[in-house]
Amino acid sequence: MKKITLIIVLGVFFLAPQTTKAQLDDNKLGAWYMYFFDTTFKEGPWGVQGDVQYRNWNVGGDLEQLLLRGGLTYKPKNFNGKFTLGYGHITTGEFGDGNDTTTESRIYQEALLPHKFGGRFFAKHRFRYEQRFVEDQDFRTRYRYNLFLNIPLNNKEIIEKTIYLALYNELFINGQRDIGDGKRVEVFDRNRFYVAFGYALKKKLKVQLGIMRQSTNSWDKNQLQVSLHHTF
Repeated sequence: MKKITLIIVLGVFFLAPQTTKAQLDDNKLGAWYMYFFDTTFKEGPWGVQGDVQYRNWNVGGDLEQLLLRGGLTYKPKNFNGKFTLGYGHITTGEFGDGNDTTTESRIYQEALLPHKFGGRFFAKHRFRYEQRFVEDQDFRTRYRYNLFLNIPLNNKEIIEKTIYLALYNELFINGQRDIGDGKRVEVFDRNRFYVAFGYALKKKLKVQLGIMRQSTNSWDKNQLQVSLHHTF
């Protein structure tokens, strides 16, 4: 099992799809500012999780997306994993000087499966299925797989005052290809590869600073990411 997981880690991180570039200024650094939360109700199986993300085409001011997302979680007894049913609302801005926006409502189902190997490698497999209602488009679906890997550097566990390396790679695959008005999308939607340093302010409160490389069929772009991760 450990060898299989290591092969998956290396494969997903280093065999990301190749893309071509288009008119978007993909040499300009973007920035995403994010808050993630996760909690359970009175130590029971039910809880909630969600995130708020303010994404920019540049370091700040040119809106790429404002994403508000939350979901009800369920952790079965004696099962090392968690399931989520959630909803997201996304406002997407155009690149450059224009101020036009489009909106999207999104329902999603998710399975999160954590796994530890090699003594201090903390991996999580996240499978997500989305039903997307995008403005001026037909109903769409999308499949996502994200492999997270956290490696503590000055402790064996991620406890208070721990510095850790955080990586992830997420692959997006479109379901429906016809999206209305004679338009079609490719099966491959995008890939995100992320490298960051994290610091545990407390065991349940962490901050990360890193770079994410987002690749689509038409452009590749680097995004600065600053995120706060809060479990309570």
